[in-house]
Amino acid sequence: MSDLTPRQQATAAIGAFTAAGQLPQLRDALADGLDAGLTINEINEILIQMYAYAGFPRSLNGLGTFMDLLEQRRAKGITDEAGAEPTPLPTSKNSVELGTQNQTQLAGAPVTGPLFDFAPAIDQFLKGHLFGDIFGRDNLDWQSREIATVAALANLDGVEGQLQSHFGIALNTGLTQQNLRGLITVLHERVGEPQADRAGAVLDKLLANQH
Repeated sequence: MSDLTPRQQATAAIGAFTAAGQLPQLRDALADGLDAGLTINEINEILIQMYAYAGFPRSLNGLGTFMDLLEQRRAKGITDEAGAEPTPLPTSKNSVELGTQNQTQLAGAPVTGPLFDFAPAIDQFLKGHLFGDIFGRDNLDWQSREIATVAALANLDGVEGQLQSHFGIALNTGLTQQNLRGLITVLHERVGEPQADRAGAVLDKLLANQH
């Protein structure tokens, strides 16, 4: 039994299957999301955001799968709610300024490090594009974005460092340890035992380091 709502469980599954390119499983997760009350635009946001973690091909394939599913549902007479469009980004800040503010709030402190000194461009892209342009879009809340991201990273090999960082960010959005254990339960039930075990070990390490 997962300590996540049906909407959140579907969000996790959508993120995981999009990132790994598992399109048949993704189609089922997309249908579950719509049936659980996710809007078309909320799901679009999840699929769009996944390109920042798994690349454009996986994101575009996910969006194509979603388009086909919506067409099939319309043919059956099912009307899915479009949902809200994002409001325009503030004009008082550029993307880097907005992203720096968002990233600092999500991480709990300014994000710096030798990697970003070594390659300043990636720091600018992370702040300006990921945390500014994407996380600044307000028609999907930050908790949902982090659920999708954690699930996506859990279904990718070799990204334990990023997974640990996003577990920390997820806690900073107000998700609880129980919520994150619930996300791991979703991974175990829907994605695979190795992915769930890896995510569980990373979460255990993070929580142990906090004490």
